[in-house]
Amino acid sequence: MAKRGGFPGGAMPGNMNNLMKQAQRMQRQMEEKAKEMESKEWEATAGGGAVTVKVSGKKEILSVKLAEEVVDPDDIEMLEDLIVAATNEALRKMEEENSEMMSQLTGGLGGLGGGLF
Repeated sequence: MAKRGGFPGGAMPGNMNNLMKQAQRMQRQMEEKAKEMESKEWEATAGGGAVTVKVSGKKEILSVKLAEEVVDPDDIEMLEDLIVAATNEALRKMEEENSEMMSQLTGGLGGLGGGLF
């Protein structure tokens, strides 16, 4: 009867060890980059610089700066929209840099490490 299971010739276990080592190295690199990303900050503006928002790699808003002329009690809705726009742009910048970093680490394998941040 033919032998079932295992790896013919024993060639695969060596390759599997190398693959596991590479995966572990990649995981360590991803963890280091995740820590690095958490310590970074991104900034974006809206309304020609009337609103500036700064976010962290932890997806936390660090600061919101408003130009005096944009604070109009009769048009609060515009100010709210500018804050949302600046915040979303700052978060988009952070996510874009995160995606680029992950792509470099995974060599374009796609999907690996996605959602870590």
